[in-house]
Amino acid sequence: MKIFDCITYFNEPMMFDLRLNILDKYVDEFIVCEANYTHSEEKKKINFDKNLYPKFKNRITHIIVNEEPKNLYNLSRTNDKNYLILNHSKFRLNAAKRIEKQRNEISKLFDNSNYNDWIIYSDSDEIPNLSNINLKDEKSKIVLFDQKFFYYRFNLQLPNYHWYGSKACRYKNLSSISNLRNIKTKKYHWWRLDVLFKKDKFINLKIIQDGGWHFTELKSPKEILIKHKNDEHHDEFDLTGINEEDIEKMINNHYIPYDHSVDQREFEKKWNKSNKIKLKKVSNDILPNYLVENRDKYVKWFV
Repeated sequence: MKIFDCITYFNEPMMFDLRLNILDKYVDEFIVCEANYTHSEEKKKINFDKNLYPKFKNRITHIIVNEEPKNLYNLSRTNDKNYLILNHSKFRLNAAKRIEKQRNEISKLFDNSNYNDWIIYSDSDEIPNLSNINLKDEKSKIVLFDQKFFYYRFNLQLPNYHWYGSKACRYKNLSSISNLRNIKTKKYHWWRLDVLFKKDKFINLKIIQDGGWHFTELKSPKEILIKHKNDEHHDEFDLTGINEEDIEKMINNHYIPYDHSVDQREFEKKWNKSNKIKLKKVSNDILPNYLVENRDKYVKWFV
C-alpha cells in the first residue's frame, strides 16, 4: 500500500520544496498537475521542473494539461465593472470548470492496482500534517485536515480560522479529485441515511485536528497580483481595483482585505479595499518542525 500526495501547480517552487521535506517520511510518491492555461483562460508556460529537487526526483510525477474543458462561456477580459458584475456567474463557472479538469486529470493516473492506496489532494500551498495520523492503519473512508491559516509570511497567522484544504481517501473510495475536494467539513450521524446518496457528505469521516498548514501568498507583491488576476476569483479581484502598491501595504502592515467570515456569494463584502483584517505574528511551536529547523533557508519569509 502506498500514499500519494497530489497537488495542482501554478508556480510555487519554494512551497513545493518545503512540502517535499515536510512529507518526505510519510509519502511514497508526489503527483504534480500543471495546466498550460490559468483559471482566467490566460495561456501560461509550464513552470514546474522536477530537476530542482534531485533528492526527490524519482518520486515525482509531473502531469501537464494542454486542453481546456469544453462548453466554456465566451467572455472578454475587461476592467468594465458592469460587464464583470453582469457576467460574474459565468466567469466563476468557467474558472470552476478549468479547476475541475486540472484536478481530475490526477485521477487518471490511478487504476485498480491502487485499490487500497491513499490519495491525498491539496492545493499547492496546503500541507497536511501526517504526523498526527497513520494512514496505513486508518479505517475511515474520508480524512480531512483542519489546518492553520497563514498569509504573506510563515509566521503571520489569520487567527481563529479553520481551513480544511487537504483531504484524503483510499483509491477504492475515490470518485474524482474534485468530489474529494468538495466534501463537506462535517461528520454526519449514522442515522442520516440520505448521506448514502451524496457525494459531498459522509458518515465514515475523520477530521484531523492540528492537521497542517495553509501558507498562502508567500510571494512578492507583483506575484500576488498576478496570482489573483488569474485564479478562481479573478473577476471579483478585478472589481476591487487593488494594485501592486496596495498589496505591498497589506504585507508591510500585516492585514488582508478578504473577509473569509462573510457569505462567499457576497463578493463586494468579502473583497473590499477598506477591509483590514489583522494577521497575528506567532511563535515557532505551531509551525512544521522542518521549517523551524531550517529557518535560515527560508529566513526572508519570516517577520
